[in-house]
Amino acid sequence: MQDSDKELVEHLKSERKEEAFRELICQYQKRLYWHIRKIVLTHEDADDVLQETFLKVWRNIDNFREESSLFTWLYRIAANESLTFISKQKKRAAASLDDVSNYLNANLESDEYFEGDEIQIKLQKAILTLPDKQKIVFNMRYFEEMPYQEMSEILNTSVGALKASYHHAAKKIEDYFNDLE
Repeated sequence: MQDSDKELVEHLKSERKEEAFRELICQYQKRLYWHIRKIVLTHEDADDVLQETFLKVWRNIDNFREESSLFTWLYRIAANESLTFISKQKKRAAASLDDVSNYLNANLESDEYFEGDEIQIKLQKAILTLPDKQKIVFNMRYFEEMPYQEMSEILNTSVGALKASYHHAAKKIEDYFNDLE
């Protein structure tokens, strides 16, 4: 862990917790927001999941064992909170995966904060067809250019499994675009 993160964690576990937490938010909010946004797609949902992520960090910082970097731990929480959010949406809707995908597609197209062009919308729609885990792996690798080793630490999955997931996701996206032609 970097010295600045070690110091931040020390402060988060001390009487300077509130001040350190504000610093943590300033330092990681934007990166976590975009990580979450690529999973849940809409601005409002990403804001909600980001808030839940920071609440979980606040409640559990004393349990952080510092076996991984602070960044890795935060990303793991954000990924898990995003998956939990999607799972709750599916249950709440009591609908098939197609209905949830249609809901997310409609939200993507009507999201005033989405600034993508037509090809980006098509890519996001293709990503929506992926299983949740493949969606996360694809987003982390393709958009964030995250190394597999770092993804392995965040998702607690082997590098080989991540490479396979990314390959399958890329192939499904390629097939999606081929089917549009």
